[in-house]
Amino acid sequence: MSIRVLVADDQSMVRAGFRRLLADEPDIDVVAEADNGLEAVEKAERFAPTVVLMDIRMPQLDGIEATRRILTINPAARILILTTFDLEEYVYEALRAGASGFVLKDDPPEQLIAAIHTVAAGDALLSPAITKRVIKQFGRMPRPTPPKELDELTNREREIFRLVADGLSNAEIGKELHISETTVKTHVTHVFQKLNVRDRVQAVVLAYRTGLAEPDT
Repeated sequence: MSIRVLVADDQSMVRAGFRRLLADEPDIDVVAEADNGLEAVEKAERFAPTVVLMDIRMPQLDGIEATRRILTINPAARILILTTFDLEEYVYEALRAGASGFVLKDDPPEQLIAAIHTVAAGDALLSPAITKRVIKQFGRMPRPTPPKELDELTNREREIFRLVADGLSNAEIGKELHISETTVKTHVTHVFQKLNVRDRVQAVVLAYRTGLAEPDT
């Protein structure tokens, strides 16, 4: 199946550039464009894209609020934030809104294409630098009461959840716990289902927001 992409950016040259770049990819289809946040929400509802390339700063509605609204309409959509601003405040708010990753507009083309494939496959795209900023931000915030769903995790699932929050891949978790990668993947799936999170990014947010993982670790 092709990856359906919506490009939301207020600069026509940027949208055209992304469309040209993705036109050569046989499994990616740009189904729509939007030049403001409100149009992005409307086009997302109409065209049901797999991945939305979402600019942060747009007129009428910014990319963060547009992300929230799109995921309310279509929780299965993956939002890949496009920005020239590597700023902590945007990273934090976009993650809370449900974004699955970030790409800088001046990243190499192959990196953007790889990012689209990554989030379309249900994985998250969160660089170590961004993870550190998120952890730092959560360290400044009062911790809410952990959700009752955490009590449903087995000891093994809780252990794996902490390692996911530390940024380890399934293979790295398997090596750490001396279990197979397939077993890890099964546990991770169960953890995500029990906690009602969509991907690793949302798992990291939940772990640090609730205090299950600590910034100084």
